[in-house]
Amino acid sequence: MTYINDPREPQEEEIVERTPGRIRVVRVVNAVVHAVCWISALVLLVHILLVFGEANPGNGFAQLIDQWSRAVSLGLRNLFTPDGLKLRTLFNDGLAALLWLIIGGVVTDLVSRIGLPGPKRVWYRRSLS
Repeated sequence: MTYINDPREPQEEEIVERTPGRIRVVRVVNAVVHAVCWISALVLLVHILLVFGEANPGNGFAQLIDQWSRAVSLGLRNLFTPDGLKLRTLFNDGLAALLWLIIGGVVTDLVSRIGLPGPKRVWYRRSLS
């Protein structure tokens, strides 16, 4: 006769790691923000490389990258206006790429701070004197 909980039989224990839904949502949002910002910066970097390499502006790939870089330039396309096209592209698109990376870091940090549980966080402390 065998009992249901016979101590002589090895018991299988299922270990399931459960991540709360809120943590999963924060991770997904951060991954999407991170991907969008890095892709935007990468497009701007490729545009800079194509301009420095004097790529054929009539090429389909060069046109695609130029259009994408215009879309993600954050309005900085004509911020600096030195005489040379290469220098102008380097300054304007380079600054936009750097800003995309900074924006991505700030947004993911804010999403994590707001969305993830943690110890008592004090972002703003108002002192009454």
